[in-house]
Amino acid sequence: MSTTQIRSGPTGWAVFAGSILALAGAFNVIYGLAAIFRDQVISTTGGQVIVWDLTSWGWILLVFGALQIAAGLSLFAGARWARWVAIVLAGLNAVANIGFITVYPLWTTLIVALDIIVIYQLSARWMDVDPTYYESYDQTTAGASGARDQMTRMRTGL
Repeated sequence: MSTTQIRSGPTGWAVFAGSILALAGAFNVIYGLAAIFRDQVISTTGGQVIVWDLTSWGWILLVFGALQIAAGLSLFAGARWARWVAIVLAGLNAVANIGFITVYPLWTTLIVALDIIVIYQLSARWMDVDPTYYESYDQTTAGASGARDQMTRMRTGL
């Protein structure tokens, strides 16, 4: 019997949502840096963007992207506060990107879809991990046969 205890950690869906949020944050940081240092790179069709000043918008995206990355990494650590911060940041990011739907329709749709997936995973799929499960976890019962044996015991009452 193993004496090693496994600590509680984030579930698979929290890791997935954290990865997507950090990825969207990295996109915002890159896009913000492009808008700050060379706003001519950001092309528009007909010069019609809802944003007034691309340099200011670049700074906003840079800071916002850094916050998204921090929240995504905090989800990896299993911080409870990061769940709600990530939901708010993903919602704000979806709303903010709607301003670019006339310029970049496919890219904007992709980013909004990723934000909706993050919100769904963190709100509907969130499961608190019971630390007592990990404390009683035994390496000898791990695996498919251990899980099958445990389910058989539960079903038969033996």
